[in-house]
Amino acid sequence: MNSTSTFIFNVMEWITRFAYVNLLWITFTLTGGVIFGVFPATTAMFAVIRKWLTGNTEIPVFKTFWNYFKHDFVKSNILGVFIIGIAVLIGLDFVFMQVNVNDLLRLMYLPLSVFMFLFLLFLFYIFPAFVHYDLKLGKIIRNTFLIMLISPLHSLLIFICLVSICFIMAELPALAFIFGASTYAFITMWLCLNAFTKIEKKAENTNSKNAAR
Repeated sequence: MNSTSTFIFNVMEWITRFAYVNLLWITFTLTGGVIFGVFPATTAMFAVIRKWLTGNTEIPVFKTFWNYFKHDFVKSNILGVFIIGIAVLIGLDFVFMQVNVNDLLRLMYLPLSVFMFLFLLFLFYIFPAFVHYDLKLGKIIRNTFLIMLISPLHSLLIFICLVSICFIMAELPALAFIFGASTYAFITMWLCLNAFTKIEKKAENTNSKNAAR
């Protein structure tokens, strides 16, 4: 097999992987009645993609997905309650300000918009952090917020990549159905892994310096 054929084979293999894990995400989301399925399915998808990005490309995809889905079912749904709760509060605040228009409430638009933007960035990091760190949920949420604050470059890159993908998929809606979730997971997991690695290396260097004193 020549280099061109090998390249084409590798591309087709990754396209198949993306489509398959996207199909599993849709299937398991529906299996959980959407409400109870979407967060376990999402964390399972991120866990599979993390395996791929760390070099474990030969894992049995269905078995791995199912194992993470059932193992993190309760924990991921608790995370889901937290995320949905914050999103509902933001939505209610905006509705309240639209209905009750006065000068004082107008002043709240800016801080609420900033909070909503930070919450959006938080969502970029929370699922990669959930599958990367073996911690209790409270610590994962706290660490995710801190990582988000100290990784502005990664946040910018995630935002640019996702906006670009959204424009492409808006023109080709079929791609969103076949690859939408898995593409989002791959981009955020890839960039977040890079951020996690840099932070862990800095922590190791700091600990080494402290130990040498």
